[in-house]
Amino acid sequence: MPQPPPLTLRAWLLHATRLLREAGVPSPEADARALVLHTLGLGASALLTRGGEVVPEAEGERLAGVIERRAARVPLQHLLGEVEWGGVRLRTDARALVPRPETEWLLHLALEALRPVPAPRVLDVGTGTGGLALGVAAARPDATVTATDLSPGALTLARENAALNGLAVTLVEGSLLAGLPGPFNLIVSNPPYLPEGDRAGADPEVRHDPDLALYAGADGLEVARPLAAQARAALAPGGVLLLELDPRNAAPFASELRADGWRAEVLPDLAGRERFVRARLPS
Repeated sequence: MPQPPPLTLRAWLLHATRLLREAGVPSPEADARALVLHTLGLGASALLTRGGEVVPEAEGERLAGVIERRAARVPLQHLLGEVEWGGVRLRTDARALVPRPETEWLLHLALEALRPVPAPRVLDVGTGTGGLALGVAAARPDATVTATDLSPGALTLARENAALNGLAVTLVEGSLLAGLPGPFNLIVSNPPYLPEGDRAGADPEVRHDPDLALYAGADGLEVARPLAAQARAALAPGGVLLLELDPRNAAPFASELRADGWRAEVLPDLAGRERFVRARLPS
């Protein structure tokens, strides 16, 4: 992408917005604003108070490179390097799934389930960036939080995020419950849940996420099923299994759990889509 001649801050914002819109970025104005402010190290008010200032050439070159990467559909979170999510700061890169806004509601549901439980024991399965585990640890300092992931790279990122936030969680490399016996008061997970058939039509940004964190067989439930089977033996009496799934498969999976003896219900996300499954075993 050729760099334009020296531009003012406001002109850079308009230039970036136009390029991102032409590239098909879903939110070009918001992304352009975030990239301009982040790359130039400016606060939100700078666009109002300093919009007429010319951006120095060296900084313009840096900004042009960042805009080019976003136009190539590198996720915004990867370019910003860090996001505020669920009350914690998370570094984000290609080692783990970008934390989604809808998963913040999963964290809310997790904390809601833990409200009546003193000193709860919590397991986050497939932790990725560590967001869910760290969000619980931040909100419930009395909790003992363990998190697993199959990916060594994701676990390294989660450790970095734990250190970034000054929070203590136990991170274990391995598949699903990784042989951890419990008992846990809550097992929470945002597992891979997309049907394999979605791969060909995935948004360009999604292709920067690890496939391991996205796809789970023909119906998207090839991870959720063994996860629930292992959770059965690891939950404390009255414990809760809480999952984020695709709106297409959350209700069918809740039905499977009920047929297997669980008390399972489907809960909506903030847009009203059936996304979460909350399940308990009968006492």
